[in-house]
Amino acid sequence: MRNIPVAVQMYTLREESEKDFVGTLKKVAELGFDGVEFAGYGGLTAKEVKSVLDELGLRAAASHVPLEHLETNLSQVIEEMKILGSKFIVCPYLMPDRRSEQDYQALISFLNQAGETCQREGITLCYHNHDFELARLSDGRMALEAIFEDTNIDHVSAEFDIYWLTKAGEKPVEWINRYKNRTPLIHLKDMTIDEEQFFAELGTGGVNLESVLNLGEEAGVEWWVVEQDMSRRTPFESIEISINYLKSQLPHLSNK
Repeated sequence: MRNIPVAVQMYTLREESEKDFVGTLKKVAELGFDGVEFAGYGGLTAKEVKSVLDELGLRAAASHVPLEHLETNLSQVIEEMKILGSKFIVCPYLMPDRRSEQDYQALISFLNQAGETCQREGITLCYHNHDFELARLSDGRMALEAIFEDTNIDHVSAEFDIYWLTKAGEKPVEWINRYKNRTPLIHLKDMTIDEEQFFAELGTGGVNLESVLNLGEEAGVEWWVVEQDMSRRTPFESIEISINYLKSQLPHLSNK
């Protein structure tokens, strides 16, 4: 199994980051993560963040950037990625008022244009799913299928979230296989096996994580990203359980 690095999505640690952004990054490094996926920079400049990452031995895996910001400030976002040494920008979420069929058509058009701009700058634009994109459009396709079928394979890639795929009744491995070598980022999440289907620490729920991990090298995954939207433990306790699970599965992590 190739040594695919592991990052944590900083949204998981949003409250901790608000109190002490640099201290939170330090704790992430101490737990053995290889990098972080950003959801904002804690009020720091990209250069300041890069300095902190270098000091802690962390890498910038990617950044989640709201669609509205990508639409209005794409050049700035690309420049920040270059400073951070990251090559992945992720469109993370569609607001409820932007999920009509017409909205999806507009999104696809924008992703194609923005993805081409990113590619010219050595950056890859990715789209991150939830479960609402698994709804059917009038042509019978799921919205998520339309997004990837109707965008240029060279310009737009996927960041599949295995929790949300599972919650929607889909099998993550099938999606990763379908879009092999177009899935550089994978959100690793687990789910409780009760009716609530709540977010769970890796290895404590019912998602078939091993099948996903075993597919990583073949599918061209470049980063595993741990995220837990909500937790009944403290976020640090949650990500420690998750990274310890991954250390038991990924040999290169066990030495950290």
